[in-house]
Amino acid sequence: MPGVVLANGPALLDLGSAAHFTILAGAAITTTGGGIINGDIGASPITGAAIHLTQAQVNGHIYCVDAGGPAGSLIDGPLLLAAKGDLTTAYNVAAGLTPVPSGQFLNPGAGNLGGLNLGPGLYKMTSTTLISGSDLTLTGSANDVWIFQCAADLQMASGMRIQLAEGAQARNIFWQVGSSAVIGTFASFQGTILADQSITMETSSSLNGRALAFTAGVTFNGAGGTLPPPDAPRFTAVSRTPNGAVSVTLKTTPYYKLTLQTTTDLNAGPWTTVVTDNPILDTWSYTHPFNLATGPKRFYRAYLTNF
Repeated sequence: MPGVVLANGPALLDLGSAAHFTILAGAAITTTGGGIINGDIGASPITGAAIHLTQAQVNGHIYCVDAGGPAGSLIDGPLLLAAKGDLTTAYNVAAGLTPVPSGQFLNPGAGNLGGLNLGPGLYKMTSTTLISGSDLTLTGSANDVWIFQCAADLQMASGMRIQLAEGAQARNIFWQVGSSAVIGTFASFQGTILADQSITMETSSSLNGRALAFTAGVTFNGAGGTLPPPDAPRFTAVSRTPNGAVSVTLKTTPYYKLTLQTTTDLNAGPWTTVVTDNPILDTWSYTHPFNLATGPKRFYRAYLTNF
């Protein structure tokens, strides 16, 4: 269809309400220092006292199940429960994707991805997954998707990098890890880790993605962790109601701040903010009142910010 860009690789993995977390853990979130985390963090079902990061380290919210968390944290057990449930769903979907990888998609590099240049696709490693010796390069467009099924642990050696080429995006890369993951010192990792057990970011490592550990904890000693920018919101319906109001519906990423703006002159503006919101679902609707949505024509745009 004209105007439609088809992605290579598997379908994009839906993280649901876990998508706005840079770190989400089932047990303690520990640190011996570390840098700044851009994105929300949270732990459940463990008490908030097990979160050792401070608000000064987090450019986002710290969510806890109780009042024992760091100063400035938010108590929201239901939100964390939903996020952990969506993490479980995403993990199981990633682990169960078919057809089962074969040929070049089964155990590439005999399980060591270092030095490889991989296009989009579903890859499966039947034992320990290594990134060592040389950097891993992922080459593809901004819409292509990579999903790695790691049956055991994931180990990235010190100083290694995951390089993205030709527009590949960290938000479209997913690592389903059957046990635990370790990002070595000064290593640079790309993509979302969904680990059954623990995730460790060693000293001066960096993460452009998410560290989502269902059962165990996350150790953050890295230089920084950054949530990948979400897809831009997409208009699915814009129409005038019989009384002259304008009804707008968008597909968006939950838990990202959404700003809707309008103008009567697409070329010259100015753009006026209609409303800001923090949707909890991926479909969002708003009705612009008729006394404000005046004029023979009106244009709308929307954008997301992390916090």
